[in-house]
Amino acid sequence: MQKPRIGFIGVGLMGHGMAKNILAAGYSLTIMGNKNRAPVESLIAKGAQEVKTPAEVAAASDILFLCLTDSTVIENVVRAPDGILKGAHQGLTLVDCSTANPVSTLTLAEELGAQGVSFADAPLGGTPVQAEAGQLSAMVGAEDAVFARIEPVIKVWATKITHLGPVGAGHKMKLLNNFLSLGYAAIYAEALALGQKVGISVETFDRVIRGGRMDCGFYQTFMGYALEGNPNAHQFTLQNAFKDLSYIDAMANAARVPNPISGAAKNLFGQAVGAGMAQDYVPFLADYVARTSRVPGKL
Repeated sequence: MQKPRIGFIGVGLMGHGMAKNILAAGYSLTIMGNKNRAPVESLIAKGAQEVKTPAEVAAASDILFLCLTDSTVIENVVRAPDGILKGAHQGLTLVDCSTANPVSTLTLAEELGAQGVSFADAPLGGTPVQAEAGQLSAMVGAEDAVFARIEPVIKVWATKITHLGPVGAGHKMKLLNNFLSLGYAAIYAEALALGQKVGISVETFDRVIRGGRMDCGFYQTFMGYALEGNPNAHQFTLQNAFKDLSYIDAMANAARVPNPISGAAKNLFGQAVGAGMAQDYVPFLADYVARTSRVPGKL
């Protein structure tokens, strides 16, 4: 049986590893280049074909993956004059691996469906390192037949795949997942600053937490910067974190559910972004809280 043709738009920190594993599994791959040429050239060297527009990627693909910044960018890639809808064809399946606003997701799924295009949301869990290793997780919202079509391809870059239900379920769950992780980040940052202020060093804090019930993978990558000073320990920007928490706000508002905790976390991330830290990674939040708490030195 012939393998489906795969397209990929968004071969950045996460997308490069995913696309690399798709190529390694023997699929043909069409990608759209971007300003950062290094990952694009890397994939071309491994056999990917580069085109210039989303329409061209769509026309050359049976399954097209997106891994983009936010819903505004996704909507433009779909709806632009040279966008996916321009190159859409009967039988195309679009798989959005971004973290997006579920309201936008459902609207796009309806628009694409009118053109004969199936839609799935499959946001990611994991880091760029796990993407390169093919060890991400995927939270998938899709009809059963669409999930069966895309699952073999997702398996080449994910070790944990959860089919949550219909379109939109993946992005809803991803926002809940990010609320937990970013909420942890806000708690860690405040706890470390308070600890420093009352005489508990970062090293002492870590000796108590690491290996105990409060330890987890996110804690370890956060502390990779806060304790070890590795600026790339968790490569997710404060700007993206603030965006995701804003989407959680919108989801809670639409559901008429109060969200005091995620709202507080959103405001903290927003303050850090407003202080000029938009492109710093999430663990740098510890520095922001330390400065605003007048904790001397750098965590």
